[in-house]
Amino acid sequence: MARGGELSIDQKLALLVASYPETIAGIEDGRLIFRDGGAPLLIDDGRVKDHFAKLGAGDVEDSLSQDYPVGACETKPSVNFDPGRIRSDPLMMRLYGASAREVERSLVNVDWFGTVVRMTRRQGADIALGQVRDALKSIPGVEKYVSPSAGTFNWRKVAKAPNMSVHSFGAAIDLNTKYADYWVWSGGKPGHVPAYSNRFPMAIVETFERFGFIWGGRWYHYDTMHFEYRPELVAIAKAAGVSACP
Repeated sequence: MARGGELSIDQKLALLVASYPETIAGIEDGRLIFRDGGAPLLIDDGRVKDHFAKLGAGDVEDSLSQDYPVGACETKPSVNFDPGRIRSDPLMMRLYGASAREVERSLVNVDWFGTVVRMTRRQGADIALGQVRDALKSIPGVEKYVSPSAGTFNWRKVAKAPNMSVHSFGAAIDLNTKYADYWVWSGGKPGHVPAYSNRFPMAIVETFERFGFIWGGRWYHYDTMHFEYRPELVAIAKAAGVSACP
């Protein structure tokens, strides 16, 4: 993995704000300010956390603490390198909805290789998924990997974790389970995962990343069928020059 210049937290936060203009108005006094006039959200709760505490109850700063790498190269993640798996549930709920019913009000149908999946229209996630689909169609032999989808919206917590899955917000898609590798299925335990495995072509990964999605195959706790819409992490990677390729 090749690294460029490390961005400061202020630079990362600026890219976060720019990635969600529909909802986030800016930053003031260490808090995110929202366009709906609702309560500002503290960026840093001041608590020192280990990796698993960040996963379970991360704040906004924690969610930006690991830089996601982009590119057409496969990487073997180091222990507990899970960029994007650390999230702020309060922020995700402000972006997409704080309950299943609220999220469902923003779900729209997106054609996905002849079937229909439901994706949130908030933050442009549905448009981005449509762009991914159109780009994937130009890659020979790709359809067997991406269809049928194993699911999009599902209000639930992450497996073996207390935090919410991005599927809860209608901003994630799982691809064909026939080609999926997943740390839980392989008998892994948190912090101790068997050898990494992936069967999805990297051309698929690069296409998703191009339109603001990150891939669960970049995680130590890997989930290779999983893609979630996190445009801020892709923007940070590009600005910092963090590449999956040597």
